[in-house]
Amino acid sequence: MIKAITGTKDILPSEISKWHFLEDLVKKFFNRYNYLEIRTPIFEQTALFARGIGEETDIVSKEMYSMIDRGGTSITLKPEMTAGVVRAFIEHSLGEKNSLNKLYYISPMFRQERPQAGRLRQFHQFGAEALGSTSPFLDVEMIEMAFLIFKQLGLKDLIVKINSLGTPESREVYKNELRKFLLDKKNRLTDESRVRLEKNILRILDSKAEQDQEILLNAPSLFDYLDQSSLDDFEAVKNCLTSLNIPYQVEPKLVRGLDYYTKTTFEIISQKVGAQSSLCGGGRYDLLVEELGGKPTPGVGFAAGMERILLACENENVLNLQERQVDIFIVRLDKELNYKVAEVASFLRNNDLVVDYDYLDRSVKAQMREANRLNSKFVLFLGGNEFKRGEVVLKNLADGTQANLELNKLSEIISRVK
Repeated sequence: MIKAITGTKDILPSEISKWHFLEDLVKKFFNRYNYLEIRTPIFEQTALFARGIGEETDIVSKEMYSMIDRGGTSITLKPEMTAGVVRAFIEHSLGEKNSLNKLYYISPMFRQERPQAGRLRQFHQFGAEALGSTSPFLDVEMIEMAFLIFKQLGLKDLIVKINSLGTPESREVYKNELRKFLLDKKNRLTDESRVRLEKNILRILDSKAEQDQEILLNAPSLFDYLDQSSLDDFEAVKNCLTSLNIPYQVEPKLVRGLDYYTKTTFEIISQKVGAQSSLCGGGRYDLLVEELGGKPTPGVGFAAGMERILLACENENVLNLQERQVDIFIVRLDKELNYKVAEVASFLRNNDLVVDYDYLDRSVKAQMREANRLNSKFVLFLGGNEFKRGEVVLKNLADGTQANLELNKLSEIISRVK
C-alpha cells in the first residue's frame, strides 16, 4: 500500500467542516479590518528565502524543500509567506498603486521538520501583511486580529507575549555585548547554541535547553540597548494593548526565528497544544522590502498555524459544529423510476437544496437507513400508488409527519423544506 508521506496528513470529509469554519472566520475578520486576499505560487526561487529569511536561520539551513528545476533554477516550496508577499509587492509595484497595502492569505507551507503534535511537514497558515507604514498601531492591529480570532473560536488559555528587537544598529551593539558575555561560557552551552554563537547569536535567547537558560539568567538585556524610537514605539504598543483590554506579557527573550524582524515581535501561545505551543507569531520588518530589491517600505505581519489552532480547539473542547445535514433524500419505490428520480433531484438541487438518492439499487429499507446515516431532514418517497395518482410523499424525519404533494408542483416541496 502506498501511504501519505511522513509529516503530511489527509484532511478527511469528517474533519473538513472545522477547516471551513476556521477559514470563513478568518476571512470575516480580515474583511472587517479592510485586508485584501493575496495568493502567491506554491514555490519560489530559493534565493528569495535565503535573502529574505536569512541563510543562517533554521528554516533556510535545515528545513526547506529545495530542488533544481529543468531550467537549472533552484526552487523551494514556500516555508513561510512573508517573503513571497513582499516579492509580489515589489514585482507588481503595489506600493505605487496604494500608499498602504493591507493583505491576507490562507495557504499551505512546507518545512522538513521532525513531525509531532501540531507540527507537520506540509502545514497550513493564515496571516496578514501591512506594507507602507511605521505606525505602532498597525503592530497592535496585527495582535488584535489574531487574538480576537482565537477568542471567537472559544480558546481561553491564551498568552500574548511581546518584545522589541530594536533597529539593526542598536541590535548590533547588543549582539556584541551578548557575545562578550557568552564567550567564556561557550563550553557550557549546548552544541546548537555554540553554533548560533558564531552564526545567529540572538537565537540563543530562544533556546529551550535548561543549561542555556541558566547561563542566560545574568545575560545583558536587549532593552538596555534599544534606541529611543524603538522604546517609544514599544511603549505605544503596550499602552494601546492595555486600552483594548488585550492582556500581554513582555518577554525580553522573544526573538522569533527569522532575520528580517525589527522593533515589535510577538507570539500568542496556548497551553493546550503541547510542546509546540505557539499558535501565531509575527512582528515588524521595516527593511525587508529594500533587502529584496524594492524601495524602502516598512512592513508588519503575522502568521498563524491552522493545525495547531484546531488542535487547541479540540483540546479545549470548543468548536463543536452542527453535524452536516442533507435537506432531502429521495427514496425510490419502483426501480423503473430512475430517470424520474434524477429529474426531481436535479430540479431540487437547482433550487439550492442539498439532495441525494440511492445509486446502488438498494431496498427501500436500506435507502431509509442511508437517509438516516446522512442525517437527512426529509425523505421524499417516489413511486407506488401515490406516483400513479401524480403525487409524492414528503416525510419530516424529525417529527415523523408526512404529506402527500402533487408531483407537478415541486415548488411546494421547496417551500416546506426551506
